[in-house]
Amino acid sequence: MSITIYTRNDCVQCHATKRAMENRGVAFEMVNVDLQPDAADALRAQGFRQLPVVIAGETSWSGFRPDMINRLQTQAVSA
Repeated sequence: MSITIYTRNDCVQCHATKRAMENRGVAFEMVNVDLQPDAADALRAQGFRQLPVVIAGETSWSGFRPDMINRLQTQAVSA
C-alpha cells in the first residue's frame, strides 16, 4: 500500500505525523503543498481543510491522528 503525506512548511501537526510514522517504521512519500500548489487545490476539492492529509490506499484523514497511524503500522506488520 502506498502512503502519501501532504504537508507544508512550518506545520507542527505535519512534523508530528512524519515523526510518528518514522518511529513506527511506516514507509511513506511526502508532498509539500507549498512547493506544489496544484496538490493543495486537489485536496481542497476533495473536502480537506487541514494539513497534514494522509492518503493510504482507501483510507484518508487530515490532522495528527496517532490512532490512524497505529492502524497503518498494524496493517504493515500483517501484510
